[in-house]
Amino acid sequence: MPTLPWTSIHEPDPAAEVVVMASRFRVRGFRHVLPFFLDAMRVHAQTRRAEGALGVSLVAHPLRREFRTLSAWRDRAALNAMVRSEPHRSVMTRHRSVMADSAFRFWTVPAATLPPNWEDADRRLAGTATR
Repeated sequence: MPTLPWTSIHEPDPAAEVVVMASRFRVRGFRHVLPFFLDAMRVHAQTRRAEGALGVSLVAHPLRREFRTLSAWRDRAALNAMVRSEPHRSVMTRHRSVMADSAFRFWTVPAATLPPNWEDADRRLAGTATR
């Protein structure tokens, strides 16, 4: 399954502080990998159209049953609005029972430093971030 590299969506004010979110999802079994991936693609497309989204990336590791996302947002309100809208809302409900693990990390960075990097996001997801 593909890795979707960072896609810039909107250009922020370079002087602004923006919100970055990293997420990791692990599904319980291999039979859940393809359905989760298909829905992850729907949410990725939704994010690319979302008001306040600045960029997004998706990494899929099907043999580990793991999916990771990295996104940047104008502010937390824009991120929360996308999470509460469709298809994201239905995807969360549909896959809740098949989640083995999920983790979310949020932090702010100067917009001029976008895109965020996966090395930093992975450290944060593992709980070993230095900042």
